[in-house]
Amino acid sequence: MVPKEPLLQFWAEGLPNMLHGLQVSASLAGVSMLIGLPLGLLFCMMVMSHNRFVSALGLVIVEIGRGMPALIILYLVYFGLPSFGVLLDSFPSAIIALAWNYSCYCSEIFRAGIQAVPGGQNEAGDALGLDGRVTFFYVILPQAFRSIIPALLGQTILLFQDTSLAYTVAVPELMKEAYTYGSTTFQYLRVFVLAGICYAAVTLPASWITRWLERRLALSY
Repeated sequence: MVPKEPLLQFWAEGLPNMLHGLQVSASLAGVSMLIGLPLGLLFCMMVMSHNRFVSALGLVIVEIGRGMPALIILYLVYFGLPSFGVLLDSFPSAIIALAWNYSCYCSEIFRAGIQAVPGGQNEAGDALGLDGRVTFFYVILPQAFRSIIPALLGQTILLFQDTSLAYTVAVPELMKEAYTYGSTTFQYLRVFVLAGICYAAVTLPASWITRWLERRLALSY
């Protein structure tokens, strides 16, 4: 049956709810990123530690976080933790799951960037009498950041897309709003095309910026 309502009018009616869902998705991605970035650096430092126990622990945390799908991690947090008496709402559960998954991938990005810094930088820091931590945070890490910014931005785009998984635990993000609108109109094709446009409105400009920044950084070397 051909829908009676014009497409643009149909989208205009559903857009306010979609934008609200998009705002929730952006908030979910933003908070997860703010938690995941420093956590990823911490996991990276654990993996690279000279202490075997700390290194092994960091490696286990990172490999589990990277090895399991984000959806499984979300289910473990939301449905699994209540078995231990820990009850969390859907939004903080989604943040914990996404931040952990994001931090584990960022950990490997950090490690690759740090290992790409020439070893002579550490030797130069020692020659200047700098403490090892000072050398790491003020000499090694800034140089590593320069090379890994595009990769971190790319991973952040994937994080934003992964917020759609929060729909499964009833977080009112973009996919949840799209499904709700679709269930009331029964025009799922139109609804999910609109949801895809909303996602693309964020991810496509972010991808262009990432590629532009990658080219600029490549030219500066």
